[in-house]
Amino acid sequence: MNRRGFMAAMGAATLAAAAQPWAAEAPQLRIQERQAGKVTPGHYRIGALVFDDYETLDLQGPVEMLGHVADVEIQLIGLGSVARSFQGPRVVVDRPLEQLEPLDLFLVPGGLGTRSLVQQPQLIELIRRQALMSERVLSVCTGAALLAKAGLLDGKRATTNKAAFSWVASLAPEADWQGRARWVQDGNLTSSSGVSAGTDAALALIAELRGEAVARQIAEIAEYPWNPDPDNDPFAITWGTAS
Repeated sequence: MNRRGFMAAMGAATLAAAAQPWAAEAPQLRIQERQAGKVTPGHYRIGALVFDDYETLDLQGPVEMLGHVADVEIQLIGLGSVARSFQGPRVVVDRPLEQLEPLDLFLVPGGLGTRSLVQQPQLIELIRRQALMSERVLSVCTGAALLAKAGLLDGKRATTNKAAFSWVASLAPEADWQGRARWVQDGNLTSSSGVSAGTDAALALIAELRGEAVARQIAEIAEYPWNPDPDNDPFAITWGTAS
């Protein structure tokens, strides 16, 4: 049984006994949203890019949070049938990147693999085209390097992993790089700092779409201490990008 099925099987009695009173109300929240016409099945389509040597938490952190939102559909997009994370585990690709489709959110994780991907013009062009077909784009960590190479950050405020800040910034000198930010939203494009910052940015997106109360509920379900301040990245001091 998968985790989602297991949680459903817990039953209302178990949920009602949870320490937080909203836990039993979370499924009801989804039902009320549907009844109010706020969402329809498959209403919010998310496509997440995967590639060899992507950073696991860059992908799975945002997916964990976004996957708790009612009526989202999340697909993994890549060049092959399987992608291996830098940490080793593999994921199955749902559709090829070449099969471009409109998305509500295009999620672009980072990782060591981005160092070679920026040298592949055909791949960068596919990423550019998919981003332009998406209502929103969220890059995590050095995923910003792929957007930078595609010319999507020119003239925009952006940030990235502070440990790789100079390298990523060199790929888009026309961008307005924010060395202190945990994440930055400029129009339909959000870029986050390194690794766990993508989870914070995903929760901020949920707050914008469904309200801060829903975002906080999801963070508590995941037992995650959300940093809701986009200007507060403690690692900016660690890596010397805060000035």
